[in-house]
Amino acid sequence: MPFDWTEGALAEGLRCYTNQEFFDAHEYWEGVWLKCEEPEKTFLQALIQITAAFHHLQHANRVGASSLLRAALRRLDGYSAEYSGIAVEQLRASIRTWLEAIDLDARPAELAFPKIR
Repeated sequence: MPFDWTEGALAEGLRCYTNQEFFDAHEYWEGVWLKCEEPEKTFLQALIQITAAFHHLQHANRVGASSLLRAALRRLDGYSAEYSGIAVEQLRASIRTWLEAIDLDARPAELAFPKIR
């Protein structure tokens, strides 16, 4: 069953993510994730890991951020380029760019946060 990103907890989480309120986005989406079944459960878990990774980056925890982004990327690998209203391939590419910047100890603040949509 595809997600509805226009209302409820998914929409609120997306709004928080867009506003870089990553902890709050994580909380909204986790409530939905607990009720999901596969394949939506794993997909939403990847999005939650992305929000947690950027929350870590906001608190200068690059190691934690890198670990969570790698886990999210592994979870997203099995999904098509577009899934449940999300541009997954663009999201994967953005995550890879962030991982390269983190690994090179570059300044990720210059990068735009990956878009979820």
